[in-house]
Amino acid sequence: MQTLRAALVAVTAVIALLLSIRPGTAEENSRLGLTISIDGAIGPASAAYVKGALAKAAERRAGIVVLRLNTPGGLNTSMREIIADVLASPVPVIGYVAPSGAHAASAGTYILYATHIAAMAPGTNIGAATPVQIGGLPGLPTGDKDGKDKKDGDSQQPKDAMTAKATNDAVAFIRSLAELRGRNADWAEKAVREAATLSANAALQAGVIELVARDPADLMNQVDGRTVEVAGGKTQKLATKDATLEAIEPDWISRLLAVITDPNVAFILLMIGIYGLIFEFMTPGAIGPGVVGTICLLLGLYALNMLPTNYAGFALMLVGIALLAVEAFNPTVVIGAGGLVAFVLGALMLFRGEVPGYTLSWWVIGITTALFAVFLLAVLGALRRAANGPVQVGAQAMQGLPAEVLDWSGTTGHVFTNGERWQARGSETFSSGETVEVATIIDLTLVVRRAPAATGEGGKA
Repeated sequence: MQTLRAALVAVTAVIALLLSIRPGTAEENSRLGLTISIDGAIGPASAAYVKGALAKAAERRAGIVVLRLNTPGGLNTSMREIIADVLASPVPVIGYVAPSGAHAASAGTYILYATHIAAMAPGTNIGAATPVQIGGLPGLPTGDKDGKDKKDGDSQQPKDAMTAKATNDAVAFIRSLAELRGRNADWAEKAVREAATLSANAALQAGVIELVARDPADLMNQVDGRTVEVAGGKTQKLATKDATLEAIEPDWISRLLAVITDPNVAFILLMIGIYGLIFEFMTPGAIGPGVVGTICLLLGLYALNMLPTNYAGFALMLVGIALLAVEAFNPTVVIGAGGLVAFVLGALMLFRGEVPGYTLSWWVIGITTALFAVFLLAVLGALRRAANGPVQVGAQAMQGLPAEVLDWSGTTGHVFTNGERWQARGSETFSSGETVEVATIIDLTLVVRRAPAATGEGGKA
């Protein structure tokens, strides 16, 4: 008994020891590098992806995270979320503009400045970080009235107060990041105020980045032995010479978010949702259009909440839809034309500013407007004509139909009409084979009467 008890104690101790040993020691995990890749415009999906990946890196106690960038820019809110996550990361983040031909423009420049070590591949560029003005009409020139280029002194003076506030805020933000990482703050300000850009080698010489690396292997060799300061003021020496890089792919939520936050997809979802609800209201009981329309409309509204949306544009679209619906039931041409104009203007105004990657396609607007006009004017017009036309089903449709008497006893019997055998009753007595007329229906029983006698051409007056 004592031997068995001792054996159980020993086994328990061994199991506890094994459970206390986590898979991979700190030294082994320092050789693990995780790669995050941002390709395309920066938006809510990118921010969610980076946040989840950095959390996973901290959980696995990875040695480094390589944030590979190839982006034209994106939303300011998403950019700041990514930067906040990078600054708070306990794992060093290496910003790497790659592959050759890639760029880190606009929001990508800010993110690269926030990383612990900034690197670029040959043939890449960085810069053009001027904040995009929210609102206004796209495509307006930035020069003076005569079309002349600005003077050097004028480039520091934005024209209006809102632009000055946005520019000064962006300058202060990027300078703070440059000072935090010990990089060229003057060029950072120039990238914001003058949309300056640099190639990889020029960025290295200007002190904007720390190194130029041909590929991830070269990057790992060059950063090996460097010391960085992570969140909390802790310094960490990188040991990446033989590090193993493992890519972190976006989860399904980030992929779904990336799809529905595309302005064109969000716009189409809104239209499908509106179509579905209109069809459901016009044909109650169809169920399918209402369910699909509700889901698409909710997804579209969720996307609008995540995107830089101008709700005045959305309101104009609704006004246009309402006017087209009125036109379908009360044709006047003027109301329909006004509805189309309101709808197109609302679609153009729906998303504010010219944020890279977050503009609505003219093709999508044109095709959607045409389909919507055809749908409302044709389909709803057909429904209106059907509603005003003769009744095809129900008691009213049966009134006046001829019926053949099959059998009759007293005041009740059976008749055949409209391809069906019906129970019938009447105030008169009829004989089999006689043709009668349906007066009405009461509780699934036809009330019949004697059919009017045909009057010949030569009848009496």
